Amino acid sequence: MDYKLTFKDYSKALTKGTLLGLKCKTCGNITTPPKMTCQECGGTDLEVVEVKKKGKIVTFTNVSVAPEGRQNEVPYIIVLVRLDEGPWIMGNLIDIDPASANMDLIGRDVSVGFKIFPGDKFSPGDQARPVFSFS
Repeated sequence: MDYKLTFKDYSKALTKGTLLGLKCKTCGNITTPPKMTCQECGGTDLEVVEVKKKGKIVTFTNVSVAPEGRQNEVPYIIVLVRLDEGPWIMGNLIDIDPASANMDLIGRDVSVGFKIFPGDKFSPGDQARPVFSFS
């Protein structure tokens, strides 16, 4: 089975301001970031689509202890966002001081952007990842 959308192509599209996903031709669900199969029904008949870059924060966590090689980035906030088309994606919330984060973040409207994160010993190098800012 071939990837319809590789993570490399997904990352490259992010750097151009485009959020891509995979729409299942069986159930209509949109999956992002890319996977081999639909995360709803497991179908493999997928097409690459552009996803709107708007959503709402579902939950968040403050990160105070960074993974290896990222100690200079703490503290930061990771949010789980439900996009308007349905998929849930994670990324950094960049519009707020992590010390002031509280439950009022839940349900807030956000827009998707991107940031290039440096590679480490666990990744293939620098890559774009979603980041979120308040709409």
